[in-house]
Amino acid sequence: MNINMKKIFQIRFILLFFTLFLQFSCSNYMELLPNSGLVREAFWKTKSDVDAVVMGAYKTFASNNGNLFTYGEARGDMVTYSIYGQTSDQYKVMQSNINSDNGLCDWSSFYKVINYCNEVIKNAPGVQKVDNTFTDFQLQSYLAEAYFLRSLSYFYLVRTFKDVPLVLTPSETDASDFYIPKTDGDQILTQMLKDLNDNRNYAADTYSMTIAEDKGRATKTSYDALIADICLWMFDYNGCVEACDRIMANPKYVLLSGTVWFELFYPGNSLEGIFEFQFSDLNNQKNSTYGMTNRDANQYLPSQRAIDLFAKKSSVEVTRGEDASIAKLSEDNYLIWKYVGSQPDSKTVRSSMEQHSCNWIVYRLADVYLMKAEALSQLNRFSEAADLLNKIRTRANMTPLSIANSPDAYEDAILDERALELAFEGKRWFDLLRMGRRNNFSRKAKLLDVLVANVASTQKRILSARLTNPLGWYLPIAKSEIEHNKNLVQNPYYIF
Repeated sequence: MNINMKKIFQIRFILLFFTLFLQFSCSNYMELLPNSGLVREAFWKTKSDVDAVVMGAYKTFASNNGNLFTYGEARGDMVTYSIYGQTSDQYKVMQSNINSDNGLCDWSSFYKVINYCNEVIKNAPGVQKVDNTFTDFQLQSYLAEAYFLRSLSYFYLVRTFKDVPLVLTPSETDASDFYIPKTDGDQILTQMLKDLNDNRNYAADTYSMTIAEDKGRATKTSYDALIADICLWMFDYNGCVEACDRIMANPKYVLLSGTVWFELFYPGNSLEGIFEFQFSDLNNQKNSTYGMTNRDANQYLPSQRAIDLFAKKSSVEVTRGEDASIAKLSEDNYLIWKYVGSQPDSKTVRSSMEQHSCNWIVYRLADVYLMKAEALSQLNRFSEAADLLNKIRTRANMTPLSIANSPDAYEDAILDERALELAFEGKRWFDLLRMGRRNNFSRKAKLLDVLVANVASTQKRILSARLTNPLGWYLPIAKSEIEHNKNLVQNPYYIF
């Protein structure tokens, strides 16, 4: 590598840490920033340096909240598009008409987070040698946060792209191997579960500074929620139940009453919240969801399925229905309300100083109840599953359900309840994929039925054909990545 290129890498490494709290721009290639010895040695000197990189990882992950919404909702059945505001890339993803030059196939933001975490895991222990105020407790706590964020990043990557490069160390020299092949997604998640279980006890029980810090940083309970979610995705039902039990035994987290359910979103950081990416207009930390769902956004709108579930004219939903999850602007004109409203009334919007301040909720207690109910039902523990499901329904002023004792019947009921409770929270597509993958794709036909239910009759056959192959449920690797990395192999579905 020539001298000029080495200087460029040195400059990039320095700028990395001076711009942690700014928005980032980068190429599509995985962000594996090479280290230059003197530059690295000049940085990792104090625990403040460690804190800066950990906070940068949170900041970068949070700034990706618009894509977290899109990955979790766009291909599901709860949102539809507007012909006025949808980008071409968003529209093509919603139509499952995707190719490798679609901008939403860019995974670099996740690998930025992963590289920050790898930097912390590699270099934070050495900081203790030069900063005698950096205690073992502080070190292990920072490492736990890094392992959590890295695991969460890979969980999103595997559910979105299936098999991806597994990078567990930062680049060490300018000559590092940048050509990293894909690793099987299940193997990646097995490694992430090991990391989570190995480091859970080092995570904080709580953060004492502010409620935003307590909800916005990884705790033992955040760990348990992620462990439960990964176990459920991998069909380890006992592992899911065990992790959920630890959460539900913690009196710090409680289901909000139905009368204040909307406080989950405004002001946020409620007693039900477990882990939320924090946003504040006043601190210039702006979310993307307001810009995607406000009255003038014309990007994502409630689908007919969502309107049927929530609109007053067609639903008995009160707590979570029209005025809360969605808002009616005029006849047959609805918008997603969770991220723009300050009251469950379809009228009172967030003030101009807090429009972009709604947190992105990754995990909350109702989600845990429903994850555990799903796991229990797959273990044929139906009465226990029904009890949890109906607690969520009772909280929402809905009548309890009586369900036939079969895993499929419970799966359908729980998926419907998750659609109601967790609408537009980035869960729906992944919930449907979990159903479609279960028991060797035995319910693939059910998944296709759900996905084509709301499309025009002329499009049903086309969409069904596109989604028949399970590899088509995942996004392709971006064309630029394939061109740059000779060892990456494209998802076979997208090879023409």
